[in-house]
Amino acid sequence: MLSADAFDRELQRVRLMLGLMLATMGVLVGALWRVQVAQSAVYRRSLDQQSMRRVRVPAARGSILDRYGVVLAENKPSYCIAIYVEELRQGGRASNTVNKVEAVVDELARVLGVKRRLTREDIARHIAKRCALPLLAWRDLDEVMMARWAEKKSSIPGVDIYAEPVRVYPQGSLAAHLLGYVGRQEPDPDDPYHFYIPDMQGKTGVEQAMNDRLAGVAGGLLIRVDALGFKHAQEAQREPAPGDNVVLTIDARIQAKAEEVLEGVKGAVVVIDPRKGDVLALASAPTYDPRDIKWATEFKRLSEDPDKPLFNRAVSGLYPPGSTFKPLVALAALESGTASPSTGFDCPGFFEIGGLRINCWYRPGHGVLNLRQAIAQSCNSYFCQLGLQCGYERILRMASQLGLGQVTGIELSAEAAGLLPDSQWKERVYGDVWRSGDTCNLAIGQGALLVTPLQMAVFAAALANGGFVYRPRLVLATLPYERDGAAVHQLRTVRVVPGELRGRMPWHAPALAVVRQGMEDAVESETGVGRRARIAAARMAGKTGTAEYGPRGRRKKYGWMIAYAPAEQPRYAVAMVVEEAESGGTTTAPKLKELMEKIFELENAGVLQTEDSYEQAE
Repeated sequence: MLSADAFDRELQRVRLMLGLMLATMGVLVGALWRVQVAQSAVYRRSLDQQSMRRVRVPAARGSILDRYGVVLAENKPSYCIAIYVEELRQGGRASNTVNKVEAVVDELARVLGVKRRLTREDIARHIAKRCALPLLAWRDLDEVMMARWAEKKSSIPGVDIYAEPVRVYPQGSLAAHLLGYVGRQEPDPDDPYHFYIPDMQGKTGVEQAMNDRLAGVAGGLLIRVDALGFKHAQEAQREPAPGDNVVLTIDARIQAKAEEVLEGVKGAVVVIDPRKGDVLALASAPTYDPRDIKWATEFKRLSEDPDKPLFNRAVSGLYPPGSTFKPLVALAALESGTASPSTGFDCPGFFEIGGLRINCWYRPGHGVLNLRQAIAQSCNSYFCQLGLQCGYERILRMASQLGLGQVTGIELSAEAAGLLPDSQWKERVYGDVWRSGDTCNLAIGQGALLVTPLQMAVFAAALANGGFVYRPRLVLATLPYERDGAAVHQLRTVRVVPGELRGRMPWHAPALAVVRQGMEDAVESETGVGRRARIAAARMAGKTGTAEYGPRGRRKKYGWMIAYAPAEQPRYAVAMVVEEAESGGTTTAPKLKELMEKIFELENAGVLQTEDSYEQAE
């Protein structure tokens, strides 16, 4: 039996222990209150940050249309088999879930009657990095596969149809170099997203140049995931805003004919409305089908093709212009006062200066010609003498004012500037001085002088419109979308892209009239070098050209022609070049004739607008 003192000591010990327990419980309760009540918002935010994932949802890409509304590029749904991994999740190690998904893929392959495309590594990689998103097992399902899926879908868990937008080009290869193609957009490291649903991005052509307009504004999903990253629930969604439709100045019918006349050859053609600078057609041959670019093997084949079908010769191809440069030389001489319309030079069939002999295409010789006759007959001997009398500096100054040696500013990437060679260039490249022979080569459009077909179309347009130099306009208008609350709709109004006048050439009417008369004679007279381009529907003015290239002994020729029509009130200006040609007059002129006949056939049928309805609507 305890004594009274011992009992008291034991009681104090119990009281002390109870006090300590109560104090400890008080601390715990206080800590729990602080965590669950006072600081609950802080921990809730931390939990949300750890369990919430932002998913970037791409917008519907806008369509590309020709000036009359013909669809050149648009989107269509590509139906895919999607596996929702969170519905197939297995306990234990991640490999268990991989095994389950792999078994479902095998079962799907058997049911659909197709080969399996996903490897085990693909499945494991998706589960490790993107398990909150659907895993696409097959893309581009055809009708047979869709029917088989519909019969068996109820027996296969965690699988559904997923519609993925893909870019399509309804007109096939039409305007391929102009439109360009799209590829997969790389994630932006500055975007606040954890996951990206694959998006399209323009890689070349209008698809690239107008990508910001076409792409629209991406939306987003906010999803909650568990500790292993599997999707638990969708918490919020922001709808994407569709991209604008882009209307081009191109006429699909003229474009189709331009490509048709280039079939079987390498070359390019550009058609411009000289009144505003609108590009009505821009073709390069050989071409390709942008629908095939999605296959890596096809892209590799096109990239390695020696004929370079991916190369846009119309804006990136560099060629000596040959005799199509002579009208500019004539204008430089007339405007500088170093020659007049009556200036005459004799052509014995060649021109010699120092040890250099430059042959005229007409070996018997033209005899004495005036300026108008020399343009119509494209006499090399005459223009060599005219170039020496004018001086190369004046010729180059006028060429620079026209925009040669510079990009035109068209809405396409990879545009080449060309080359206007001068004495400084020759000294830098060859360590030699400029000689009279260099001036003769320049005056007949050969030597180191290089231009693009687009630049020569701008030149033809300036000759046609009285000297106005426009930036070639390829984008006519955009049809924008706007958001009205949760709804997105297309505006009835259009946003017109205005044309741009870059400058006006200092050509006086009498000087320009002489050159234009010579060009008209070249096509309309029985002895003109461009007579094979003559058409019945309208009088046309033009200038052919032939420029040699390649090593000596294996020389080849570029065949050129520039033209505009009708000669009195021009509405169309054209530049065409054909590689490995016989000559401009023999090879290129008949092709240009075929193109112009089609243009006037469409115009006379009343299907070509004389004014832009988009600008009227604005």
